[in-house]
Amino acid sequence: MVVNCEEVWREISNYLDGGIEPDLRLAMEAHIRGCRRCAAVLDGTRNVVQLYGDERMLEVPMGFSRRLQHRLEEENRPHGRRGFLGWMVAAAASVLVASSFEVARSSVFSHPELRSEHAQPGAGVPPNMLVVVSTDGKTFHAAGCPFIHDKTHIQTIVAREALRQGYAPCVRCMKKYLTA
Repeated sequence: MVVNCEEVWREISNYLDGGIEPDLRLAMEAHIRGCRRCAAVLDGTRNVVQLYGDERMLEVPMGFSRRLQHRLEEENRPHGRRGFLGWMVAAAASVLVASSFEVARSSVFSHPELRSEHAQPGAGVPPNMLVVVSTDGKTFHAAGCPFIHDKTHIQTIVAREALRQGYAPCVRCMKKYLTA
């Protein structure tokens, strides 16, 4: 699977949340490794999420709660349109604070392990090693692997190119290269 910049940008939030399919994750990682713009978008998005998740960003000064309560009581008195707008600003601030805490508690900051052994990236696969790929599949194999499904549409390429195109190593014939 090959993705372009627009697809990476559209899925960047899901990528950070760990909510995308393993094939798409591999394709995005391969694209980001080769695209400085998408790497910058990923870093920038990650920084924004971390900033909003940092509880120090929302520290309020001493006595703020008391002053806010007093101000809300003043604004809650019937003053027509002005009182309503003040109440709406306070409600919006409360929603912002609550959502910031939710972002801080979200799983964005944990790095979940890949769910399937078929989604493990190849670590230590010699980049110039010749591997066999099926044009219909998403895995690459060592020559002679009995688990190649479609033997009529196979192609031999180097492992570096297979990884760049989003192929994952076969868990049976390439087992020694899989990360633990």
